[in-house]
Amino acid sequence: MAHADIEIETLAEFDRVVARGSLSGYRVQSLNLLERTFALLSADTSAAVFLGCAMEPDASVKVRADGALVFPPVPDLPFNPYRGLLYTAEELFAGLDGGYEATPDAQAYAWFQETGSDGDVFSSMLRSLHDDAVSDALGEHLAGARVVGVMGGHAMVRGAADYRGAAELGRALSRSGLTVATGGGPGAMEAANLGAYLAPAPDEALPQALELLAEVPSFAPSVSDWARAAFAVRERWPRGGDSVGIPTWFYGHEPPNAFAAQIAKYFANATREDGLLSRCNAGVVFLPGAAGTVQEVFDNATPNYYRSRSEPTPMVLVDRAHWTVHLPVWPLLRALARGREMESRIALVDSVDEVPDALAAMA
Repeated sequence: MAHADIEIETLAEFDRVVARGSLSGYRVQSLNLLERTFALLSADTSAAVFLGCAMEPDASVKVRADGALVFPPVPDLPFNPYRGLLYTAEELFAGLDGGYEATPDAQAYAWFQETGSDGDVFSSMLRSLHDDAVSDALGEHLAGARVVGVMGGHAMVRGAADYRGAAELGRALSRSGLTVATGGGPGAMEAANLGAYLAPAPDEALPQALELLAEVPSFAPSVSDWARAAFAVRERWPRGGDSVGIPTWFYGHEPPNAFAAQIAKYFANATREDGLLSRCNAGVVFLPGAAGTVQEVFDNATPNYYRSRSEPTPMVLVDRAHWTVHLPVWPLLRALARGREMESRIALVDSVDEVPDALAAMA
């Protein structure tokens, strides 16, 4: 069996496998099996691995006796280190009516702040388990997809012309059949996910949504109000398109945006950056940003330079003045690429309107 074939991440999958009589060799990930005791007692569970699955004591004793490896659930955590699926905005923002501080997203960030530097190997292990599980789920979700990354700063505010441009870009890329992936946060990231979310809707939905969101321009001073405005848009247009957000609790003061259909949130920012950029097989678009976006440009340029991810992927930098005068990244990137295969895979354009054609020319 292929690796993905041995993972059981839903009760429906569990029931299908058990019906065949054996769980031997499977990895059962983060399921509530309290009502599957008879199935566990009846099935062969030799060489199975149970990751964070709740089960009755007699079932636990039996599967251990079979030779299964059991990693029990960890109590009193605001996150599940063994999760088998990506997050959704509804999950991360559950309890928002009581204020953002009450949500699982905020509670996980608070836990990270308390444990991130305490030197406790157990906390470190839990973060690593969680991030590895998220990477596994992200890879499964994006298998076979043509993914284009849209990078940009968190400071871009709703209601601004550049926010509208990023949203229009996300919509255009999604309508062209690409899966949009962003850093999952506010600003340019939210705008691109918003555009992808509204890709299936009529054209007039986007300007209407932008008008609604402009009433709460930023996540400061109130993340709660900012998130509620996003969910109001989602309620008005409930059948959104697919896109991915990949944020991090390392920058937990920046909340995830609610327009990504699937959210891969990490504790380790380095793991998150690699998880994002390495999956952008159709290219990466860099909107104007500051230090974080500059880092992403060269995080992506380095494997293109060394061809460590096979062929170089397209890189499109948007806003000539920003990348040549304000932050002169383009001259360095062009000098780095000179004489190498990646030289034909980089482009500098003036506006987001030019991005789809630039990507297509380098495909």
